[in-house]
Amino acid sequence: MKLGKHTMNPILCARAGLFANNTLATKKYHLGLNKLTNSLTTKFTKVLCIFIFSASAVITPTFSYADENKPNIIFIMSDDQGYGDVSAFNPNSKIDTPAIDRLAQEGMMFTDAHSASAVCTPTRYGVLTGRYPWRTRLQKGVLSAKTSVLADGSISVGDEPLIDEKTLTVAQFLKSQGYDTAMTGKWHLGFKYILPKGSEIDKSRGKFYDAVPVGTKIIDGPIERGFDKYWGFHHARQMGTWIEQDEVTYNLENTDEMLNRITEKAVNYVSDPARKKAPFFLYVPFSAPHSPVVPSKNWVGKSGINKYADFVMETNNSVERILQALDKAELTDNTIVIFTTDNGTSPSARIEELLAAGHQPTADLRGVKADLWEGGHRVPYIVRWPGHVKPGTTYDKTVVHNSLFATSAEILKVDLPNDVAVDSFSILPALKGSQVETHPVAIHASVSGHFAVRVGDWKLAACKGSCGWSEGGENDIPMQLYNMKTDRAETTNLYKQKPEIVAQLKQQLEQVVNNGYSVDGKTGSNDVPVTIYKKSKVKSKKKKK
Repeated sequence: MKLGKHTMNPILCARAGLFANNTLATKKYHLGLNKLTNSLTTKFTKVLCIFIFSASAVITPTFSYADENKPNIIFIMSDDQGYGDVSAFNPNSKIDTPAIDRLAQEGMMFTDAHSASAVCTPTRYGVLTGRYPWRTRLQKGVLSAKTSVLADGSISVGDEPLIDEKTLTVAQFLKSQGYDTAMTGKWHLGFKYILPKGSEIDKSRGKFYDAVPVGTKIIDGPIERGFDKYWGFHHARQMGTWIEQDEVTYNLENTDEMLNRITEKAVNYVSDPARKKAPFFLYVPFSAPHSPVVPSKNWVGKSGINKYADFVMETNNSVERILQALDKAELTDNTIVIFTTDNGTSPSARIEELLAAGHQPTADLRGVKADLWEGGHRVPYIVRWPGHVKPGTTYDKTVVHNSLFATSAEILKVDLPNDVAVDSFSILPALKGSQVETHPVAIHASVSGHFAVRVGDWKLAACKGSCGWSEGGENDIPMQLYNMKTDRAETTNLYKQKPEIVAQLKQQLEQVVNNGYSVDGKTGSNDVPVTIYKKSKVKSKKKKK
C-alpha cells in the first residue's frame, strides 16, 4: 500500500497486529511489540498500522536491552541423517562424528526426541512455528513447485508458503525481542520465483541441478517469515540455485559446493564483530547428507564405507567449523547450540552397503525416513548451553522439535499469546536437570499422513505396517501398540492384548487433532479438515521377475 511518499509494509503490519491483539502482562512482550512496530518505514506508517490493528492496541515505553539475559541460539539441523548416524547415539556406529559428539559431551543428549514428521517440509514447519504441520493444507508428502504465467508475461514458479503470514515464527518472535535473525541453508517451506518474461529455469543439467536465472526475485521466503538475513536454496531439486536475501545470486556448477557454501555463511555470520552487539538466532538447516549424495572431493573415501558415510563425516566437519568459529569469536559461553536432524536415514544412503560394513544407520530402531516406525522420526537431539546445562547428561523422555519456540520464550521469560506455538512444549525444565516429562502427549506423522500418538511409554500407530517406505508388518491387525520402554525396536504389537490402553490413546489422539492445539491453555483450529484414521495396508516386497 502506498500513501503519497509513504510506503506501508502490510506483512509487517500483520505481524505487529498479531502481537498487539494478544493481551499480555509481561514487559518483555511489549518490548517486542515496540521493536516490531519500529521496523515499519515511517512514524506515519506506525501510527496508521496501529490504527488498523485495533483500538485496543497499546504502545508501551521502550526499555533498554542492556541488562537482559539473552543467550544466542544456533539451531543446526542436518538432512536425512539417521539416529544411528551420530556416534554418540550409536555405540556400534562405524561413522565417526567427533564434533557432534563433542556437543553431547558438553551438553545434554535427548534420546527420545522426534521430528514433527518423518519427512522434510512438515518437520521444518514444526521447528519454526511450534505447530504440528498436519494442521495445515499439507496432509501428506512435501511441497513441490507449480508454474503459472502472470498477466504481464512473467512466470511464477513455486508454491504458496506453508507458513501463513498470520502464523508467528520463532524467528519473528526472537526478532521482536531484540535478536538479529539469520538463516543459511535449505528452506523447503514454499515461496515463488518470479521470472522475467522470456526467461526460464535451466533443467538441462540433471535431476538436482535446476538453475533459476541470476537476478530472479523470490516472494514470501525466509525474509518475510522473520529472518533478517538469508543465504541458501529452496529444496534438493533446485540445488543449482543459490539465493541471498530475496534474490538468486549464483548458479552452482556442482551440487557438491552446497554444503560448504552453507557452512561458510554460518561461520562468517558468527565471526562478524556485530554478533557481540546484540543477541542472535542462527538457523542452519544443512543440505547434507540428503540426496544427491555428493561429498566434496576432499571427503570422498574418508569413511571407507560409501559416499553417504563420507557425506555424514563432512556434515560433522561443518558442525565443527561452526563450533570453532564460536570459540574463536569468544561467543561459546553465551550461546545455546542445538543439533538435530529432520528425519531418519533415507534409502538413498544405500543402507545395504552400510549394513554390510557393520553400520546400522537407525541404531536399533525399526524403519527409515518416511515411516511411522521410530526410524522415520526419532532423531538425534543435543543441547549445549554452558553454565546452564550440565555436561554429559541425558534426558530420556519424549520431546518434539516443535519445542524450540516455547523453550526460547521461557528462557526469555516471555508469555506467548495463547494462539501462538500451540503445539510447543518447553524443554527448559529438562535442560535444568529435571527428569519430569515435558511433553504429556506427542503426535508422529508419516509421509502418507498417518498418525501415531505417544503418551509416556506407550505408542499407538493408527495404521498397518510402516505407512511409509519400509516393507513388513501385519495386515490382519488394524493398528499397532508398542511399549517403547521395553520394546523401542517395535517388535511386539500389543494391540489385541491391551484394549484399554488402545482406547485411551485413541482418545488422546482425537483430542489433540480435533482441538487444534496440544498445549493446555492454548487455543487454535486446524486450517483444513483432518482425517485421523486413514486406510492403510502393509507394504510387501516386490517379487523379482
